[in-house]
Amino acid sequence: QVQLMESGGGLVQAGGSHRLSCAVSGSIFSTVLMGWYRQAPGNQREVVASITSNGTTNYADSVKGRFTISRDNARYKVYLHMHNLKPEDTAVYYCHALLYVTQYSGPSTYWGQGTQVTVSS
Repeated sequence: QVQLMESGGGLVQAGGSHRLSCAVSGSIFSTVLMGWYRQAPGNQREVVASITSNGTTNYADSVKGRFTISRDNARYKVYLHMHNLKPEDTAVYYCHALLYVTQYSGPSTYWGQGTQVTVSS
């Protein structure tokens, strides 16, 4: 069974840095895209950053220049490096992946369980 396992949430002071990690567990054929979303209380889930298998990245305007997404293709892992954190970055962060479970299947979307990041002012 394919799952996304997140780690790294916690409490960080404003201006600080933090890193989130996400790993694909289970047998898969390949990934197309991996990324991070977040959802703050009362808000809709929004995309934070994404990275394709060939390394193309995209960022939400609110995190450009502060967050960096990277991936380890060999280990099907993705990381979110967060710098200069602000209280408005406080949210539950979700790992997301679009991947092929087998070479014969169509692409499928998977989500992690979410990890809380709280930025104190």
